[in-house]
Amino acid sequence: MLGSTRHSEPTTIAHVAITRAVSRALEHCELTHLARRPIDLGLARHQHVAYEQALREAGCEVRQLAEQPWHPDSVFVEDTIVALDEGAVVTRPGAPSRRGEVASMAAALEGLRTLLRIQPPGTLDGGDVLRLDRVLYVGASARSNAEGIAQLGRLLAPFGYRVEAVPLRDCLHLKTAVTQVAADRLLLNPAWVDADRFAGWESVPIDPAEPHAANALRVGGAVIYPVSCPRTAAALRKLGIDVRSVDMSETEKAEGGVTCCSVILEV
Repeated sequence: MLGSTRHSEPTTIAHVAITRAVSRALEHCELTHLARRPIDLGLARHQHVAYEQALREAGCEVRQLAEQPWHPDSVFVEDTIVALDEGAVVTRPGAPSRRGEVASMAAALEGLRTLLRIQPPGTLDGGDVLRLDRVLYVGASARSNAEGIAQLGRLLAPFGYRVEAVPLRDCLHLKTAVTQVAADRLLLNPAWVDADRFAGWESVPIDPAEPHAANALRVGGAVIYPVSCPRTAAALRKLGIDVRSVDMSETEKAEGGVTCCSVILEV
């Protein structure tokens, strides 16, 4: 559910947010760093509705894609697309079980963006890609290999983007470890990624008691953020950041975060 603060609907739509209905097979999701726990599907779907409402209140037009019952992780649409103003890169997820999610996401972006594609043997998960101005930092993770990162660099070089690989420790994706929360600030878990990889950016460390607290979704002037990390949320609010709280307890059990469940396009 949303946090206690209420926000009115925006008068103008600045972004399109593409989401997908929660799969009934969510409990069979891929897991890398977490132990499997029971997932309440009904609660997961209720929380996803509230998440989509938070996106609307942050200025998004939400376009929800149909459920993919045969793909447990398909709610995590971020991993299938890297969306930029100039185009969108259709990824090739590192987990083979997730590659069937890609085609419908690519179809959803037709007419919105020119599509580029990662080809075998490259693998790339969108959750590993953090764009900061004209640089795309990409987690060198178990899901994104060197060939996929190199292909991304070649595809985007004509548009003036630079791609840099970033080593990770003990986490699934780069955006598990670091995300942007303000025009000049990153939220970062220093145990999982080194702050000096992001030269010129001020980093805000998470509260050590909340290791998964670095995943935040910045949309316009708001930051959509999980209620499971209240200490870090309080620190962000003290910095003047507009934090919008959402409960993501069930998708968190599937190793998902707030960035994972949408692809944001500027319009």
